Amino acid sequence: MAMHRGRGRRGRLVAPALALALVGLTGCGGDDSSAGGGAKASACEPSKEPVTLEYWSWVPGMEKAVAAWNAKNPRVQVKVKTTPAGNAGTYQNLSNALKAKKAPDLAQVEYDSLASFRLKEGLRDIARCEGVTAAKSTFVDWTWSQATFGADGEDGVWAVPQDTGPMALFYRKDVFDKLGLAAPTTWAEYEAAARRIKADAPGRYVTHFSQTDPNWFTGLLWQNGAGMFDRQGDSWKVTVDRPESRKVAAYWQRLIDDKLVATDLQGFSPALYKAWTDGEVVTWISAAWGYSTIRDNAAATAGKWAVAPMPQWDKGGKAAGNWGGSTTVVTADAEHPYEASQFALWLNSDPQALEILNREGGLYPAAKAGLKLPALQQPVDFYGKQKIFDVFAEASGNVNTDFTWGPTMTDTYRFLSDGTSAAVSGNGTLGDALTTADAKSVASLRKQSLDVTD
Repeated sequence: MAMHRGRGRRGRLVAPALALALVGLTGCGGDDSSAGGGAKASACEPSKEPVTLEYWSWVPGMEKAVAAWNAKNPRVQVKVKTTPAGNAGTYQNLSNALKAKKAPDLAQVEYDSLASFRLKEGLRDIARCEGVTAAKSTFVDWTWSQATFGADGEDGVWAVPQDTGPMALFYRKDVFDKLGLAAPTTWAEYEAAARRIKADAPGRYVTHFSQTDPNWFTGLLWQNGAGMFDRQGDSWKVTVDRPESRKVAAYWQRLIDDKLVATDLQGFSPALYKAWTDGEVVTWISAAWGYSTIRDNAAATAGKWAVAPMPQWDKGGKAAGNWGGSTTVVTADAEHPYEASQFALWLNSDPQALEILNREGGLYPAAKAGLKLPALQQPVDFYGKQKIFDVFAEASGNVNTDFTWGPTMTDTYRFLSDGTSAAVSGNGTLGDALTTADAKSVASLRKQSLDVTD
């Protein structure tokens, strides 16, 4: 992440795998295809010559993990290119590179965008590459299901899981304590806290509402059971605009209208980091990877933050949303899928690599072994020695795994971002954003010749 959303930087969490009926997808070095459109990987053999691979990633400190690989694997060297977070630039650049047949061998792609890149024929099926299918038990179950398609992965393996993004509430405990406020356990309490914070200091906000992070807003919808797509056989139903979503939208629209949230701050911006540092923005509903975003960009606030579960819609509830989480993909342009797949497996399961990525990039691992990293069991100094990952471990088990991603999520996110930007600027509402994103998502699916149920 990065931001991990894979951007600020990223268990059980995401949705069951999408069994997309797509055609003409690239296999691991071959062009075999199967009924239903799922490409089957052909032989995946190691190169007899030295290999150099290019890898695009936005995870901070990734170069240190790559250096560890390179030191151990002189025959297979990896060059990492640091790129903008997914929707902030990497995905567009990767799409352009794929069109020009100049894509890197490997790239970081979030779970919600895998289907989009598969639809674009941008990924290789690495199922027949050594050790890949056997790695299934290495990763948290839901993450492996995201990287495969079809029942039990019958349509191939299209990525190696990297990290996840269970969400919780980061809050300035010093500010809350001063005002006599406890960490809010419900959204009603969160709103009450927002009004108390505003009354105490008119220039202070409970949080910011970014115009450019539709993934974050999706995490809020997710917590309330507001799935955005539903698959019915070979047909898709778009459900972006639904009662559960409108409940969330109405709540945040009220906070926007009453000026309880900052609407002029974008996520992962210097202005936001300054607002955190100055105490002008005092909470952030974010994913596990967000702990390092605050730590690294608001260092002067060490000891002032704490982490609590997400506020609930129903008192006593435990539902959590998910924001982000990434995979490592082998692209359609990779000339050495075997070597690329071996690096991807090592990067996301080797204890040394997992420790580096957690320490440097703040990743919350998808590998089961990674969840036992010593760093995730210890108190965190920056957060007043709180064992914050206990909160995220609980959250990861409380995320609805029936959330389904659509096959054109990059388009849906763009539509949602345009609508939220308009709403934040006073040109419409978040409810309008849902309605428009829903209609445009239907059109986007049909443009791809996918069957859509009204």
